[in-house]
Amino acid sequence: MNKIKIHYESAMAYYELAYFIKDYINEHTVILCIGTDKFIGDCLGPLVGTFLKKENFPIPIYGTLKEPCHALNLDEILDTINKKYTDPCIIGIDACIGDESAIGELQARDIPIHPGKGVGKSLPKVGDASIIGIVDNSDGPQFFKQKNIRLSLVMSMAKVITDALIHAYYLSQHD
Repeated sequence: MNKIKIHYESAMAYYELAYFIKDYINEHTVILCIGTDKFIGDCLGPLVGTFLKKENFPIPIYGTLKEPCHALNLDEILDTINKKYTDPCIIGIDACIGDESAIGELQARDIPIHPGKGVGKSLPKVGDASIIGIVDNSDGPQFFKQKNIRLSLVMSMAKVITDALIHAYYLSQHD
């Protein structure tokens, strides 16, 4: 498995993510942003989807604040993508929990996301590549519902991921 880890506040965070993810952007790419706006910690994916749509990003995007992709509709959305696109290359984006010291970390990986794994859900793996953002620690039973998750953290992380995807698209067009 290849992956990079970088804190969202790093000056070059968007560029390092972009450089990694550019190899997964092609004419078959679909961006799948997983999460819900019902919990601040789980809205990272839908925020990225919303920001990308606002920028008129030229790659198909599923999962926004208005039309989220979450546990209840993930199978249906994956089925729609697989029927609509020939051999789609899915880049999955999701919030994640981890160690306290890793909060704010962004990871780009060449493996699928396992949505819901951290909260005990069994959902299908998503993506050929993935970007995750660690928004909370895994201590305690109230994952993503803790009142200590700041919306400003999640929005800032989403902005870095958005900028990275836009830059990755640019890099992929100029290789």
